[in-house]
Amino acid sequence: MAINNGHSNTQNGKPKGFQMQADTVSGNAFDLPLLKRLFRYVRPYPNLLFAAVSLTIIGALLSPLRPYITKLAVDNHIAIGDTEGLFYISLVFLAVVALEVVMQFGNTYLTQLLGQKAVMQLRLDIFKHLQTLSLKFFDRNPIGRLMTRATNDVETLNEMLSSGLVALLGDIFQLSFIIVMMFYTDWQLTLVSFSVLPIMFWVTMEFKKRVRIAYQDVRTEIARLSAFLQEHITGIGTVQLFGREQKEFEKHADINAAHRDANIRSVFYYSVFYPAIELLSAIALGLIIWYSGMKMLNADLTLGVVVAFVQYIALFFRPLQDLSDKYNIMQTAITSAERVFRLLDEKVFIEPPKNPKSLINPKGDLAFEHVWFAYNDEHWVLQDVSFTAKAGERVAIVGATGSGKSTTISLLSKFYDVQKGRITIDGIDLRDLTEQDVRRHVGVVLQDVFLFSGTIRDNITLGDSSITDEQIKMAAELVGASAFIEALPNGYDYQVQERGGALSTGQRQLISFVRAMVYNPKILVLDEATSSVDTETEHLIESALEKLMNGRTCIIIAHRLSTIQHCDKILVLHKGVLREQGTHQELLAQRGLYYKLYQLQYASHLSSVSDN
Repeated sequence: MAINNGHSNTQNGKPKGFQMQADTVSGNAFDLPLLKRLFRYVRPYPNLLFAAVSLTIIGALLSPLRPYITKLAVDNHIAIGDTEGLFYISLVFLAVVALEVVMQFGNTYLTQLLGQKAVMQLRLDIFKHLQTLSLKFFDRNPIGRLMTRATNDVETLNEMLSSGLVALLGDIFQLSFIIVMMFYTDWQLTLVSFSVLPIMFWVTMEFKKRVRIAYQDVRTEIARLSAFLQEHITGIGTVQLFGREQKEFEKHADINAAHRDANIRSVFYYSVFYPAIELLSAIALGLIIWYSGMKMLNADLTLGVVVAFVQYIALFFRPLQDLSDKYNIMQTAITSAERVFRLLDEKVFIEPPKNPKSLINPKGDLAFEHVWFAYNDEHWVLQDVSFTAKAGERVAIVGATGSGKSTTISLLSKFYDVQKGRITIDGIDLRDLTEQDVRRHVGVVLQDVFLFSGTIRDNITLGDSSITDEQIKMAAELVGASAFIEALPNGYDYQVQERGGALSTGQRQLISFVRAMVYNPKILVLDEATSSVDTETEHLIESALEKLMNGRTCIIIAHRLSTIQHCDKILVLHKGVLREQGTHQELLAQRGLYYKLYQLQYASHLSSVSDN
């Protein structure tokens, strides 16, 4: 098991500055393949969906009844002074309104409930999928943009699932029933009312075209803003250390201004569109009043019909406006769905073995056999590297920055797969082992210790309930961490802040050692695990390290050569090539690369070393 994955390798030829595919807005708001994929998240709740759609349709049919009931009240009762009939038809009107209110409440509640259930499963799928992706994916994709996919884009889909599709269906039914009732009431007035529809259609199409571009800009700027904030909040220490606050503020201000301007453009189009619709609605109403007035003068039309049509005009244009809104929700949601499903369609870079083998009670024999590896194409980071580490041996790897030391950790942890050659544990190729099996027996302790928010106990066990409190305390005492842990408020239940900010570097390192001890891996990789601690803490854990490494195959990535002089074997990497290997004394005697590295670090002691 990988004890810690807080280390990020940005060297050795890894891609830098890679950007995910730019945010784009689909030209089609009704992409059927995407809608089918989204529907899979609604399908597990058929009763909920049926109830929501049924209430929506019933509510859509009730609204157009109100103007017709008003017509009947005016023409059949008010006009002839029928107070009793007026009382009963008023009760019918009230019953329709009350039923409509109930339908709206039920529809709103059920659609929101349906949307939340579907989106919760979508979030779970995204997080689960992100956990399966190899480090290669995260090397190439900004974390801020991935956060946008998992938060903003999912919320957009929530809006569509909870108030988009079902409401769109309701608006279509309502419009259809309104048109039927208008023609049934008076077909001539209906045609007069619809005389403004060609202009309205043109206005709506222009609005959709322009607001689509504005939405594209808004989504792009949101992604840029999220990526910038994530990167700079994470690196705030570096920003402050080098006094870059003002410069970074100016960069943020530029991105923020671009996001503001994109939103203002979309607001501008809305501010033009809605008054235009209101104006056309008023023109249609004026035409009805003029035409109906002429007919009433000739006694060809009743007052009830005029009153009903005045209400129908208000009802007719409202769902038209809603349809435009729903179109934009659909447009944005389809774009978000494209990005979310593109993320979900990312392939796991390391293919699982077809016939996996198991490591049962491994001895810990490790071998690199003619290993070649490149992050990009054939820019080889490791070239024909071969070495062995027998069970219980301690093998150190040294070399200049960029020589491929950290890459060996990633390959051994099966974060990447080799292009040529193979890596074996007890003679079994890593490609024949599952990632979980490899990481259960390969423990990695890195310089940059990553601690999660939660208790110290949780950070040691990482959620493994099989690890008992006795094992935790025993491991902490062995490492020498029990004293400082028990001195903290609540001891092992002390709440660790994000990334362990309230703990010192040495304390975080000690916790990583306790973590390694309780997981008891057969192969242990130490990336100069004591380089970030003070001298007192280093002495404290040196004896614990001896006990931790005892009986395990140990791979030590060394930066300080003083820590590896007693290793069984030292490997010297240079630009991805294994140039030298041997014991400390053998390599010094060769006076090669290792000797030069040693000379650089211990120039003042070279004379005494030569005498020896």
